Amino acid sequence: MGKVTGFMEYDRLEEGYKPVPERVKHYKEFVVGLDDAQARVQATRCMDCGTPFCNSGCPVNNVIPDFNDLVYQQDWQNAWNVLDSTNNFPEFTGRICPAPCEAACTLNWNSEPVGIKSLEHAIIDRAWEHGWVRPKAARIRTGKKVAVVGSGPAGMAAAQQLARAGHDVTLFEKNDRVGGLLRYGIPDFKMEKHHIDRRVEQMQAEGVTVRTGVLVGKLPEGSKVTNWAKETISPEQLRKDFDAVLLAGGAEQSRDLPVPGRDLDGIHFAMEFLPQQNKVNAGDKVKGQIRADGKHVIVIGGGDTGSDCVGTSNRHGAKSVVQFELMPMPPEQENKALTWPYWPTKLRTSSSHEEGCEREFAIATKEFVGEKGKVTGLKTVHVEFKDGKFVEVPGTEKEYKADLVLLAMGFVNPVQTILEGFGVEKDARGNAKATTDFHGGYATSVPNVFAAGDMRRGQSLVVWAIREGRQAARAVDEFLMGFSDLPR
Repeated sequence: MGKVTGFMEYDRLEEGYKPVPERVKHYKEFVVGLDDAQARVQATRCMDCGTPFCNSGCPVNNVIPDFNDLVYQQDWQNAWNVLDSTNNFPEFTGRICPAPCEAACTLNWNSEPVGIKSLEHAIIDRAWEHGWVRPKAARIRTGKKVAVVGSGPAGMAAAQQLARAGHDVTLFEKNDRVGGLLRYGIPDFKMEKHHIDRRVEQMQAEGVTVRTGVLVGKLPEGSKVTNWAKETISPEQLRKDFDAVLLAGGAEQSRDLPVPGRDLDGIHFAMEFLPQQNKVNAGDKVKGQIRADGKHVIVIGGGDTGSDCVGTSNRHGAKSVVQFELMPMPPEQENKALTWPYWPTKLRTSSSHEEGCEREFAIATKEFVGEKGKVTGLKTVHVEFKDGKFVEVPGTEKEYKADLVLLAMGFVNPVQTILEGFGVEKDARGNAKATTDFHGGYATSVPNVFAAGDMRRGQSLVVWAIREGRQAARAVDEFLMGFSDLPR
């Protein structure tokens, strides 16, 4: 490393945030990135540790010590080249990835980890600023046609890799814009959508054909899955028209809360609420938009999606926001001797929580109450985990006022009718069944049909989706050509 004693001389430096009163008035990004000098100091903290666990902690296996060293040398372009070799979209992960690489950092054993995510963010922003991110069109075309269904990070990564291998790739998206849950699940204040748009332009320059507003198969009757499709195409037709099909849709079936009063107005899935605001931010008109203005909002679910609902509700001007989590409050500091280098369970406070939110842990909703068909509150009880199940704690019953309830309890599986339309075998969780073997991986039980991302592994992180998209692209390329030079 450029300065082997840097980790002993410098403290971790976090990226900054613009003040809360300023940022809650808009939907723009508000993270203040590192300047060149700050990035150099942060990169200096990377140890010459011999076995960089950060590489394996990162699902796409970013070559982290190398680009850290190049940032220290202020060789930004080569730092970008190293980062680009493993990650198709570091502007996505540099903004919204929880950074499992930092949990695995050797320095994290007894200190604060290197700010890997902030350095990734700094590298990619400079790469775009200086014009280093350019299309990589294949010199030789194979004549093979591949359909990629779903344009989230898994589908985008796979489509880009396959186009670079020389195949004729068509990317299908049921909604009106590319991006999947990146587009309509992640709020703009966490990641503005021009980052997706310029990648789409790059992919089109590389030969990817993009077809939005096309639903492959069908949705179940009464489905709450976001869908702005204007046309449909059958799985049979897709298999007939293409040499290979890759299913890369998201795990979009939201987990429901079937308790008394669930049918009251004012109770919505997070993925009904969040996409509407993103469409409005994009300049679209949304009739009957779900709004939190002046309302008492209850968000049920303590994960990232719940946090996104908190931030959006605050920007709407909610009167109060309370977030429920079924699990007990985790410790503020993990026991590193037990958890390192793995992802630890500990209390995480997001920027949205800091903007205003009451958090309740170990709490369950027993019933929704309402008047004239509209929700006015809910009844809760605290719970504890005993003998493999949650049991109520006597005397902890409470009623909360609520004008709007947002269900953000995660996703159970992909849309089942899509998988059934292709006839692929499913695993016990309702995902497409496919292995990740080096040879023959990502292939489903149906010839020529592959699956990756949430469609295969279930609800997961953006960085895992990118990894699976890249690996599935290699599997499809090998299937079509008998070998593949694509990286895995």
